[in-house]
Amino acid sequence: MTKTLVATPDERPQKKMTPKLRDGVMKRGTTWSYVIRVKDPETGESRPRWVSGFATEDDAKAARDEARVKARRGEYIDRNTITVAQYLDEWIEAHAVEIKPKTLKDYRGIITRYIKPHIGSARVQAVRPSSVTKLYRDLIAHGGKNGRPLSPRTIEYVHAVLRKAFRDAVEVDEILATSPVEKAKRPRRETSEPGAVWTTAQLRSFLTAARDHRLWAFFHVAAYTGARRGELLHLRWADVDLDGKQLTITGSAAFIDGERIEGTTKSGRKRIVSIDEQTAQVLRNQRKMQAEDKLKVGPEWRGASAYVFTTGWGAPIHPDTVSSLFPTLIKRHNAHNPKDPLPHARLHDLRHIHATTLLLAGVPVHVVAARLGHADPSITLRVYAHVIRAAEASAADVFAQAINE
Repeated sequence: MTKTLVATPDERPQKKMTPKLRDGVMKRGTTWSYVIRVKDPETGESRPRWVSGFATEDDAKAARDEARVKARRGEYIDRNTITVAQYLDEWIEAHAVEIKPKTLKDYRGIITRYIKPHIGSARVQAVRPSSVTKLYRDLIAHGGKNGRPLSPRTIEYVHAVLRKAFRDAVEVDEILATSPVEKAKRPRRETSEPGAVWTTAQLRSFLTAARDHRLWAFFHVAAYTGARRGELLHLRWADVDLDGKQLTITGSAAFIDGERIEGTTKSGRKRIVSIDEQTAQVLRNQRKMQAEDKLKVGPEWRGASAYVFTTGWGAPIHPDTVSSLFPTLIKRHNAHNPKDPLPHARLHDLRHIHATTLLLAGVPVHVVAARLGHADPSITLRVYAHVIRAAEASAADVFAQAINE
């Protein structure tokens, strides 16, 4: 007799349950997903968009509701898993052709040293204003070398790079609806006002002490024109009109990774700067000295590009040469004048002396801005606000004196 075995309910094969979609949300494996319909802006067709990876049903529902609102407004952005590090690598390569070489190098350094180690692994779409704020806090606390605090000025550079990159993520690549960088809280901005600069008497003392150095003409022209270091090292004799007493600033020079790079001025535009008769004579003497150097060197002369400021062999001068020579000449002056030493200053301060002297003498801000090569007079107003305030302090007395005369 054959015995028939009957399976108990627990032993019967279980029918595989198909995940059910409830109001646009369903569980797939161990995570939750949502789906919404988004209208294609080009075709006008409505298509489903699935987004998965949520830990809980509530998380998926919250994201679904936010996505529905954005879809109705036409602001919906497809989910993208690209990280900050990946996006910045692509972004900087795409902009390499339009960013000046030195600026490009600075951007790469900022991205590598300060951004990638902190938020590089985060998805671009997961970055929130609070994420960027925390980045700034961490950097100012211990983002410098050997864990030392990072200066607010450097953090300003970090902010500038992030702002440009995330703005492109919104406007160009369209992987973000808004930029989290715009709402982030950054440390208080450092004043961009230059520190105390030399008086005109101190400048005269410096130029007198440096008179016997072959690069004296460079420092004289820098002080008397307010031109930047790279602009003067880019200057050719073809840009100098001694009879018309003017220079045409057409570009700038810099050394990057041991290679001389020439490009446009900081504003991207050339400008004409007038010079006085004394400066014109200084340049005539410079050209005469260069001609004598050329005769001494003979066939080995390297001045084919006809730069105004060159080495004794006619080669262009390295920017670090004039920058490092400046404090050396100050020390030499102070060694011979211990009772009347010059305060510490940088080469760039000659530009500040030029601007400050003109503003205090009553030269209009827009004229000073044009000489300095500022793209907008508002830059001059911001950088030299303290000088302008000092001049304004006497404005009431000047007006009263003019009326009462």
